[in-house]
Amino acid sequence: MNAIADRYRQHADAFERRIAAAHPDQWADPSPCEKWTARDVVDHIIMMHGAMLRPVGRELSPAPSDPLGAFQAARTDVEALLDDPTMATTESPTPSGPMTAQDHVNQVLIDDLILHGWDLAKALRQDPTIDQAEVRRLWSANTAIPAEMMAKFRTPGAFGPGIEVLGPEVQVSPDAPLQDRLIGFIGRDPYWTHR
Repeated sequence: MNAIADRYRQHADAFERRIAAAHPDQWADPSPCEKWTARDVVDHIIMMHGAMLRPVGRELSPAPSDPLGAFQAARTDVEALLDDPTMATTESPTPSGPMTAQDHVNQVLIDDLILHGWDLAKALRQDPTIDQAEVRRLWSANTAIPAEMMAKFRTPGAFGPGIEVLGPEVQVSPDAPLQDRLIGFIGRDPYWTHR
């Protein structure tokens, strides 16, 4: 098993625990992502699992319709990809340029699991705390993106129909906790609550 596969499993486990802890009547609740419910957040993450598979000619397997079962099926597909040394190291074109399947998972899907894990936690009224080492890493990575690329990230549809990478930045006090500044930077209100 490789380090990226281990890292993916760690964050997929955390996201899965959030799903498993939800009450059935919470899936229609709003999330901090404008126009998305809690279920929409999970559906987006499942769609992103499929986006990791397509460059290497794979698709998501048929899955149950419930959020937990659907996520578990998608993660099984990605784990199979990461556990296959040939497929994991196959280089393919991606929206960010050519990269191996495992690097694509590492640079895109894992970050999505972390940041949308915050969205899901807020939607489901769970603890939204992100590991501080990940907060520092994500802050450094996101604030280092060149302005031209950042503008593209903030443009809906720039990477394909229905894909919105980052929303408009939400201004947060410069002395706010780093997690709050990170969440604002990617286009969420860190102080969002259910009305």
